[in-house]
Parts: sequence; C-alpha cells; structure tokens
Amino acid sequence: MTMGPSRGGIFATLLALVRAGLGGKAASGKQFVSWIHESDFLRAIDFLIARKDIEGVVNVCSPNPLLNAAFMRDLRQAWGTHIGLPAARWMLEVGAIFLRTETELILKSRRVVPRRLLGAGFTFEYPEWPLAARDLVKRWRASPQHK
Repeated sequence: MTMGPSRGGIFATLLALVRAGLGGKAASGKQFVSWIHESDFLRAIDFLIARKDIEGVVNVCSPNPLLNAAFMRDLRQAWGTHIGLPAARWMLEVGAIFLRTETELILKSRRVVPRRLLGAGFTFEYPEWPLAARDLVKRWRASPQHK
C-alpha cells in the first residue's frame, strides 16, 4: 500500500478510522502489512527507470513490513491518540460492503520485502512505519484540503 496524505487514499481511510476512535487492530491483528511512503515510492520508480540493468519483477515497498496491530498502534501514536477499538472479522465484512471493497485486502497477510531494490543500492527515506506515519500525519494536518 502506498501511503500518502491525499484525500481518498488508503492512508486517509485508515486515518479516518483512527480519528473516529476505530483504529484498532483488524481481526487478529497478526496479518502482515506491507507499505511504502509515497516519497519512497516515487524515488524507487525513478531509480528503477534510471537503472537499465534491472529487469523483471521488483517489489516496491518498505523493507520493514509489520503486523496490523503494530501498524495501527503506530498510526494512532502519530495522530496522538491511544484509543483504537478493534474490528472483528464480521465488522470488517460489513464495512467492506459500504466501502465497496473486499475484506481480503485487510485480512490477508502480506510480508513483502524489496530485496532486489535494496540489493541494487536503493536507500529509503522512510524505512520504518512510525517515522513515515508521523510525516504523513504532519502533512495531512498541514494540507488545506483537510481544514
């Protein structure tokens, strides 16, 4: 998931849950979340375009996926709240209907690591979620579209 503060993105959706006090773990919270800060995503794409020697599939994600429970905890901390009600599986299924999405996007564990990208020498500005979450919250709060 590419995380950016723009309206309508996945970060905005997750932050809305946190702001409403619903940003707890999803189901067991033990599913891995692979993510990337939008800045690193754009830099990685530029890096790959410039590197003609890299061909084939390249995972473009942070080198540090984490469990959903920790991911949401760190987002709550970045926002400045400690309250986050967990969502049971049935709640996620109801919510998915309203969001016109699938619960698989939330419940399936994805532990992806960008080995080829790292091996080629790419360095991340935001390799850890807490740092990325703080930056995204700061940028979300500063954005005129959210005032």
